[in-house]
This record gives sequence, structure tokens and C-alpha cells, in this order.
Amino acid sequence: MENSEGVKIESTVVTEEPLISALDIALFVVIITVAYFWYFKRDKQSSSSEKKPYTIQPSSLSSIEQTSNSSFIKKLKSTGRSLVVFYGSQTGTAEEFAGRIAKEGARYKMKGMVADPEECDMADLVEMKEIQKSLAIFCIATYGEGDPTDNAMDFYEWLQNGDADLEGLNYAVFGLGNKTYEHYNEIAIYIDQRLEELGATRVHEIGLGDDDADIEDDFVSWKEKLWESVCSHYGIEETGEESNIRQYKLVDCSEVLPERIFSGEISRLKSYENQRFPFDVKNPYLSKIAVNRELHKSGDRSCMHIEFDIDGSKMRYDTGDHVAVYPKNSSELVDKIGELLNADLDAVFSLLNTDEESSKKHPFPCPCTYRTALTYYLDITSNPRTHIMKELIEYASDPKDQEKLKLMASSTPEGKKEFHEWILRDNRNIVHILEDLPSVKPDLDHLCELLPRLQCRYYSISSSPKVYPKSIHITAVLVNYTTSTNRVNKGVATNLLAQLIPTNDELPQPTIPIYIRRSQFRLPPKSQTPIIMIGPGTGLAPFRGFIQERDYARKEGREIGEMVLYFGCRKKDEDFIYENELQEYVANGTLTKLHLAFSRDQPEKKYVTHLLEQNADELWNIIGEKSGHLYVCGDARSMAKDVHSIIVKVVMEKGQMTNSQALNYVKKMEQQKRYSADVWS
Repeated sequence: MENSEGVKIESTVVTEEPLISALDIALFVVIITVAYFWYFKRDKQSSSSEKKPYTIQPSSLSSIEQTSNSSFIKKLKSTGRSLVVFYGSQTGTAEEFAGRIAKEGARYKMKGMVADPEECDMADLVEMKEIQKSLAIFCIATYGEGDPTDNAMDFYEWLQNGDADLEGLNYAVFGLGNKTYEHYNEIAIYIDQRLEELGATRVHEIGLGDDDADIEDDFVSWKEKLWESVCSHYGIEETGEESNIRQYKLVDCSEVLPERIFSGEISRLKSYENQRFPFDVKNPYLSKIAVNRELHKSGDRSCMHIEFDIDGSKMRYDTGDHVAVYPKNSSELVDKIGELLNADLDAVFSLLNTDEESSKKHPFPCPCTYRTALTYYLDITSNPRTHIMKELIEYASDPKDQEKLKLMASSTPEGKKEFHEWILRDNRNIVHILEDLPSVKPDLDHLCELLPRLQCRYYSISSSPKVYPKSIHITAVLVNYTTSTNRVNKGVATNLLAQLIPTNDELPQPTIPIYIRRSQFRLPPKSQTPIIMIGPGTGLAPFRGFIQERDYARKEGREIGEMVLYFGCRKKDEDFIYENELQEYVANGTLTKLHLAFSRDQPEKKYVTHLLEQNADELWNIIGEKSGHLYVCGDARSMAKDVHSIIVKVVMEKGQMTNSQALNYVKKMEQQKRYSADVWS
């Protein structure tokens, strides 16, 4: 026999015994049984951990069974639908447009549904031809430097790498983009062309929405012509039935226990009380505000330096990343809605999808109070779109208010003009509309269904994790402005942040939900590579992190390349942010050159673009002769475009190239990540 260590023991008994006793056999069976159950339980847990946990997802695709969650074809067939509208959305607008199209399908005898491509097996597009008079519509946004949205990334890569036969698929594409960006609607254009290459039939020409102008008008105009093409293609006629049927029904939740009521959590109930790593868009980290200080020295404007404490969160960031901040609406505006509609904001309710098979059971976390919904989940400060005007008509008791809403909801030239002037130009939000059209008294639950979700705000991180591993810094300008109606509109996130001032250690510190969004805005892999940074105003933010990281490398004894910074603001004595820090980096040699432009410190305005033109030799020396990197951060509408034009001009003149050659050179720089932009409009 053997002991527990497997060493054979000599027996002093003369009688011969079996090598394996009954007890050994019993123990062996027990061990095998335990191992069997342990192995398969572990395997099951491993498999389940790889599945996505249930969250409130921006989708309307059924998931009664595990398989139907990815097979939208089965959903279409089982529910007698022929229209599916996919969306690629980063801020919620594309999802909203998709929902409006799917809803209108009923007017054209096409029962529709909305689907998130991230939750679908998009290879099933090959089976669309099996459904009679079927149509797939794609509402696709482009963001960043010509990137697909997070939820459309897999679909985009599938189109790039796959070679599916999509003959028999009928489709149309509407893109959401911004003309101030170089890669305007690049993803939608690619998808539209690629679907055709794979054999699909384009039912209607691509629509290109410009968020820098009037994307609502672009969408409505395209949508009207889309249905004309659909009717022609399928030989159908509009039924004339209005499509303003409620998608959600009100459920009274006054008897629900307090611990089952959402109070502002993004997805998981009580997630702010029981924080769990990892933290992301659906599970943000409740960070303490460690520092909140004013950066402007004088003047009537404000720029805040804010530090989020991430110690103990296990969150990691890289220099150049963004941090997403979840804001909340001001209590003043929320109370105003309750007052205007004579509603009990503390009543507990839920909105339940009338489509019982939909996986999107609620438009936002439910049950909750109306106050919670209006504070944390709904956007009450942006300009409402035309479909909201249409839905409000039935609640107007004054004929004049009714006619005004009808006009703005229409697609006539007069209606578009009125909507543009009264809503967009005068910057009216839903509160202003209810104030100025006093007879309009919508049911609060219906209003909650109509309003879009409140979105998180993104800020460039202005620190380096090498120097500040336990905190994230941002640089944010306080947004306040007076409209033509003499109302003061306030930025939702910045005005909230301005109120979150840390106190002494004895009192609880203010907190706010955040998560990190990865970026492609990165320093060169080698610290010796020279770089040029162009960042006027708060465009300086990511470069503060860049400089910190290079300074850290220098202090470690590593060689660092040239660092040239172009910074501009209005007045040196007013809004020169981080002045002392920058001067110190110049003094210790980390920052090779600091070019400054103070636009209002002299009679003629002077901007960073003027300095770039004056320093053409230096620019070419770094990006041409030394293969350095160039970075731009800030306003996309004018500054970034002007910088791009100047760079092309410098390459032409100093590199002795034609305009075409210079454009190709700059394009190659972008492809090699030697020319990067982190811009906004």
C-alpha cells in the first residue's frame, strides 16, 4: 500500500493482502466524482462569464431565447416583420433616427424593428432575401478620425474582411457626421459602397447628415424621399395612418419597495453603493473630486482644473485618453417641468415596452421617480427634434399653439424655416417650449418617452499616468451663454462640475460617475522622436499629459526628443492656463520651444496659425527632415482646418513638392499616425 506521499510501506504481516483495498476504491470513486463536478461547474462558470451580462441596452431586438439574441432573421420571421433598422450610435442620435424609421414603416405596410449590430449575427444578412419585400436600413454615425462607433465596429470589420453573397438584400444607408471633420461620414459611405459590392441592392441613395449644420433637416428630407423610393421599389402605397402610437405604456409602481427603485444608476441597481470592477460605459466609477481650482486669473469666463480620484479603482489610463463624465440636470429645470405640467415628480413609475418580445423593456432604468428620470436619464437641455413637435400637437389646447407645432413638425419650407429660427437659432429646449406655449400640457410619462437619453460628456485627459497614476486631470471651460430670448443656457456637465468643490478631510467629498474611453491620440513609441503640439485654449489639455510623460522620462535619465508647443489664448494676464508649469518645463529643458499667441493683447489679432506660418523652417525640420510627429487639439471648425492647410503649404514650399504631392505626403503622415488630431466642433 502507499501513504499519502506515494511512498511504499513494508508490511510485517505474513498473510498476503490485496494491493487495492475496498477503502482505496471508495476514496478513488469519491475523488473522481468530486473532480468531475468541479471541472464541469468551472467550465460552466467560465462559459457564463464570457457571456454579456444583462444591462439596459440601446436595442429593440428580441432575446427570448439565447439564439434569437443574435439571429435577427428569426425575430423578423417569427413576428411577421420585413423591415429592420440597424444603428451605429455613439451619442444616441443614430439610435433615435433608427427608431423613427422603424415606427414609420407601419404607414407603408412594413412592420419594423430596431437592432443593434453589436448584438446581432450580421452574417444573417444573407438570409434577408428569404423574407418577402424585406428591407434593411442602416443609420450609421462616424466619429473621431473616421472611426466606426463602438457598437458598429464588429460589423464594419466583418464587411472589410468577409466576402458574403448579399444578393437579394435590399438596403438604404443614412450617415451621421460633421463636415468640420476631415473624414466626413466615412463609415456610412464605406458601408453603402461595400454592401453594393457584395451584391446587395440599394433601394435609395445614401443620406449624409451634417451635425455641424442641421442634421434633423438632413434626416427628415432624406427620410421622405426614402419612402418614395420604397413605395416605387416594392409597388406599395402609403396607408395614410399616423405613426404616433405609443411605444411604451405607463405602469404605476407606487407599491414597489424602495430598494428596487433606481435612483440614477446607469444600468445595475445599487451599482454606486456596491462598486464592481471593471468600469465602463454601463458601469461607471463613482469618483471623488480631489481638486477643483480656477485656472483663469481674471475676466468673466471660467476654466476649471479638476482632478478625479481613482485610487483603489483598478482603473488605468494612457496619456491622450478621454474620460467620460456622467452629468445630471439642474434641479431648477427639473422642478420647472413639474411646475409647468402640474405633476408629482416623486411618483414612482415605469415605462414598459408595448412590444412584449423586445429586449429593450424600458427606455431608461425603471422603476424610478419622475424626478430621477428628468435628472439623470433624460436630455432636457438640448433642442428637441421635429418628431417631438409632432407628438406635442395633441396636447395643445390653444389653436395658435397647435398650429405653431404643426408648422414646425411639417417638412414644408415654411415649417423648416420656423423650426430653424424658433428652436435652433433661439436655442429653445423643452422647458422653454412649455413656457412659451402655455397651453401645451403633455402627459409627463409620454414626455419621458419622447425625450432622448442624457449622454455622458467626454474630456481629454490632461495628465500622465506615469506622474499621476491615482488621479485623472481634466481642463474644462464653464459653459454659460445668453440666448436671443434673454435666457441663460448652462452647460450640463461643466456647471455641475463647478459645484463639486472638495472640502476638508472630515466631510464626505463630492463624487461623480466616470469611465475611461481609449484614444488613438498617442505619443510616439520612442521618447527620442521629436514632436510638435498645437493646442490653443483647452486644446492644451492632452499636451499637458504629453509633456509630463516626457519630463518623467527625462528625469529617469532617458533621452527625449524635441518638444515644440504652440499655445494661444485671449490675454496673457487673463486666460494663460498652466503658465507656471509650462515655463518650468521650458526652464528644465523638457519643452524645447513654447510659441505663444495672445489674440487680444495687441491691436491686430494674433493666433497660433500666424505663428505656424512664421515658423515654416522649424515645422519642416521636424516633420520633414526628422520624421517627427505633429498633433492638433481644439476647434475643428476653423483652427484645425487652417492648421491642415498651413502644413500642406509648408510641405509644398520646404519639401519642394507639388500641391498633389504635398497632400499625399500629409495623408501618409496621417496613416502612419505621425499627424494626429483630437478636435471638436
